[in-house]
Formats: sequence, structure tokens, C-alpha cells
Amino acid sequence: MTDSTNRRSRTQMIAVTTAKLIAAARRSFATVGYAATSMDELCAEVGLTRGALYHHFGGKEGLLEAVVRQIDGEIDAKLDAVWETYADPWEAFKASCLFYLTLALEPEIQRITLTEAPAVLGQRLRDIDAHSSVGAIADGLRELMDAGRVRQTDPEALARMLNGALIDAALWIATHEDPNEALTKAQHSFEVILFGLVEPPL
Repeated sequence: MTDSTNRRSRTQMIAVTTAKLIAAARRSFATVGYAATSMDELCAEVGLTRGALYHHFGGKEGLLEAVVRQIDGEIDAKLDAVWETYADPWEAFKASCLFYLTLALEPEIQRITLTEAPAVLGQRLRDIDAHSSVGAIADGLRELMDAGRVRQTDPEALARMLNGALIDAALWIATHEDPNEALTKAQHSFEVILFGLVEPPL
């Protein structure tokens, strides 16, 4: 077996190892929560040593971060799919924002992304969010500003404000006694905010 083959095999084994740990942690964080999740039990479940956990993720917080990044990637894919269904960029932008709020109804997102991750990761979570969500929103706003569809301002600053509003509304929906009622109210209110961004016709 050549050195390159050995390297490929080792890379594949590492990928399988990390995937197993992330999947097991994701199930546990969603069901019993971060604090009650036992690293020893996780490692035993997937047949790995505790050393493998620390080697790949640096500890329990690193594993939670990996789970959050995986969920965020899935959310981004869903939002992209919503965007693709609209030919008009403004309608696509609006629909993506409103769809994001519906994700607050999903139990896994409620517990891991909206509850556990902010409490445990703090600034690290904000950095992750700034890199993904804020960047995507800013890109959409920049495109709309260039097309004259949205009022001119700094796209990143506006993206941060909109993203903060979306996250806060999602948390409100997730913890409301009637999440579906809260979703309806939040979507309507967010449409009011978005309407204020529209560049009026000359």
C-alpha cells in the first residue's frame, strides 16, 4: 500500500470518526440536553475512546460547535432552496427571512441552536453566525441595493440588525406558549420591517 493510499485511508477513517461523534452528540443534545450529555457514554455508543473526542474536537464545547455548524449548514441549504423558487430577488429575500422563522418550530433547532448553543458557546456562536447568516443576508441586500430595490445603506450593518431581529423572534417563537400563534405574529411584523427597506419609486 502506497503512502498516498495510507493517507487517503486515514483521512476517510477520521471523517467516519468525526461523523459518528457528531451524530451521537446531536441526538443526545436534542433529547437530554448539553449538560446531561455524558462524553463517556457518547464515546461508548460509537465505539471510540475519549481521547478521540478531545483529539478531534478539543472537548465537549467543541463538539457542540461542530453540531451547530452542521445544523447551520442544513438551515442554509433550506434557505437556498426557498430562494431558488423565486425569480424576483426581493421576493426571494423576503420569503427566505420569513421561512427562517418557521424553523423555530423544530424541536431540535429550539433546543440546540436557540437554547443550548447561546448559553454554552457565547461569543463563539456569534462569530459562527456572523460568518454564515450575516454574510448571506448582506450579500442579498447588496444585490438588492445595486438593483435599486432597497434603500442604500451599509449592507453589513443592516444585515446584522435584521439577523438579530430574526434570531430574537425565533427564540420568542420557540419559547412561546403557542408557537404557531407567535410565528404568525412574528412573520407579519417582520414583513412590516422589510417594507420599510423598499426604495420608493421615482
